[in-house]
Amino acid sequence: MSAELIELSNALAQATERAAASAVAVHSEPRGSSSGVVWRSGIIVTAEHALRRDEEIQITLPDGHVIAASLVGRDPSTDLAVLKCAEATGAVAAFGDVAALKPGNLTLVVGRTRASGPVAALGVVSLVAPERRTWTGAALAPYIRLDVALQPTAIGGAVVDAQGRIVGIATPRFARFGALAIPAPAVDRVVDTLLKKGHIPQGYLGVGLQPVRLPDALRQSLQRSEKTAAIVLEVEAESPAHKAGIVIGDILIALAGRSIARLEDVHSQLHGEAIGKPLALKFVRGGATQEVNIVVGERPRGGE
Repeated sequence: MSAELIELSNALAQATERAAASAVAVHSEPRGSSSGVVWRSGIIVTAEHALRRDEEIQITLPDGHVIAASLVGRDPSTDLAVLKCAEATGAVAAFGDVAALKPGNLTLVVGRTRASGPVAALGVVSLVAPERRTWTGAALAPYIRLDVALQPTAIGGAVVDAQGRIVGIATPRFARFGALAIPAPAVDRVVDTLLKKGHIPQGYLGVGLQPVRLPDALRQSLQRSEKTAAIVLEVEAESPAHKAGIVIGDILIALAGRSIARLEDVHSQLHGEAIGKPLALKFVRGGATQEVNIVVGERPRGGE
């Protein structure tokens, strides 16, 4: 093996060792585990979809001790869950500049197994976009896709840059291939909100919707290329939609200046930051186009 490869190999091992000091194994079922990161003293971040239950959660610390952790809250939109564990006071790794990542950069995903210790996967940054929304409506800025194969035990592990610093949390939840790095600034926002409120506020309009195909004549009159929109099947009493005058049978064609072709086009606008803000809603009623401002409400806990 050449000296350059030996040097690279040693550097990767050292970066793994540093990041592993903040990596824990998260086990919420009899067999198997995922990974988590001691994001702050006493606070652990892991992948939401890999956390199988809300109670009787245990973690394996870097020193091998297995202890209980309690769930602070979940955010399925970013695939993050936050746990509290007073004993998780080990060294919190340094955070890197996620904005400096570029396609082609090498990264590591570092996690921990419940029995065998640290686990690492080497990958490459395959795509970086300034901002992109996942299919759940969550905005990731930057949006970072990794060309890496994750074994289940590494899901929720730390994404580590070439300097050995943590830049995010690894999840395959939103990637058809490889994984995404949920960037550290987004993780911080989720942690702050869950610690404060215990849940992530979600906006809602109070309507039941179904996709509908637009007649060609209507589509042409609207000068619209999309063939589908969303028809209102239900309006909740005293909801934002009800207060804005929306009725059953209205066809929603645009929200906040963005065309509505699928139900996801509505959901993607109802993130927490939109709560309390008026959004321009364009719809068709009786063949005529109308527009109103609708103030986004906060979805009731447990509501649809």
